Order: sequence, then C-alpha cells, then structure tokens
Amino acid sequence: MKEISIFQYGETSEPQRMTSLEIAELTGKQHKNVMQAIRNMEPAWVKVQGLKFQLLQKTYSLPNGGKKMMPYYSLTKTECLYIATKFNDEARARLVLRWEELEVAHRGQSLCNPVAVAPFSQQGQSPCALPAPAVLAMADKIIGSALSEMNAAAEDTLTATQVAKTFNMTVWDFNAVLSDMGIQYRRYGRWNLSDDLQGRGLTEMRTHISYSLKGERKVKHYMTWTLQGLRFLNAKLGYPNF
Repeated sequence: MKEISIFQYGETSEPQRMTSLEIAELTGKQHKNVMQAIRNMEPAWVKVQGLKFQLLQKTYSLPNGGKKMMPYYSLTKTECLYIATKFNDEARARLVLRWEELEVAHRGQSLCNPVAVAPFSQQGQSPCALPAPAVLAMADKIIGSALSEMNAAAEDTLTATQVAKTFNMTVWDFNAVLSDMGIQYRRYGRWNLSDDLQGRGLTEMRTHISYSLKGERKVKHYMTWTLQGLRFLNAKLGYPNF
C-alpha cells in the first residue's frame, strides 16, 4: 500500500474519488464495517473489471510519539455506488447526494450540503428539498447504469440453469458434475471457475439486485457461461448439445 492525501475536486487530473473514510462519515457506519463490505464485494468487481479497488493508508501520530498506519479505500464514483448497493436506502441516498454535490461544485454551482442537515428520512424529504422517492430514484438510476456497464460482458451468456437444460440435467446435478471434474468450485456461497481455466473466455460474472418482501436489498454475483464455455463443456461432458 502507498500513502497519499485525500484530495478534492480540481486538485488532480485523476477522476474524482471518495474514500471509505468519507463513506463511513456520510452513512453513519463504522469505518471497519465499510472496509469489510468493500472487501466482500471486491472479488466480483475483479472478475468483471480486472482491477482491485485502490487500497491506501494514512499515518497517524500517537500520544506516545509512535506512528499508526490505517488502511482505507479510495473509490471512483462507479465503484462507490457499486458498494452502496449493500447499504440501506438512506445511506445510499446520502452517497448519491454527496456525489451530486461534488460534481455541481466542480461546475461552479451551489448545492446544499447533505451532511449538514438532519437525515431526510426524518422529514420525509431530502436535504435538497427533493422528495425521498426522487432521491432514491436518482440513486437507482445511477446504480443501474453502473450495473449495466458491469454486466455488459455477460449480456449474451447463459446461466448454469440454462446450460444444464442443454445437457438434460438439473442445475444441482450439473454443478455437482462440474465440481467433481474440477472445472468449478464453490466458495462464499457461489460457484467459481477453476483457477487453471481462468482467462480463457469460458465464463463471465453477472451481478443482480433484487428486493425481499420486507424491502431488503439483495445483491447476488454469479457465474454465467459463454458460447466458448458451452463448447468446452460439450467436449468435456461428451453430450451433443450443438
């Protein structure tokens, strides 16, 4: 890890970024919990984008004269809003408003500060006098665009259930067979392509967001199979599915 200072718009030619420290402050969450959420979501991001999130560190001076290093993440807008899919509606809306504030300020305009006022959920409105549903709709639109970009590579791929049908198998039997053959393995509740098969264009990762009946947001990352992957499976399983 390297150490840099947290910068604001206009201080660098790089795209605007937000740190996990600011995300924690905006959402009222503990920084360690924000860090853990980012770590948990990083593997799926790496699968899609091929890059890890930028991990940095700050140095603090201790009262005894010593030094303490604290790691933190620096995220682009798309990365930040991807992480926000794990947060509740209010936290998600606050992040969206913060990004809007940064971008409006960069254009030399003014926008009220979403951090300096009471949470909009207490009044039924946003800090900028927008109805809460409008802010959440804004958040969903931005996050939807980011997800669309992330899922572009997996747009024409097939799920395990769809592939299993071409082999006249249930998805449970299909996954079990591939696991026994060493083609895939299960970790953190999802199937992953074996390491020795990575980089061959056989699979793509897909991200899906849904809601429970209680309104709880669910984010699911799962592996899908490309046409090249189907040909590979056909050769391995020996079934004439083409």
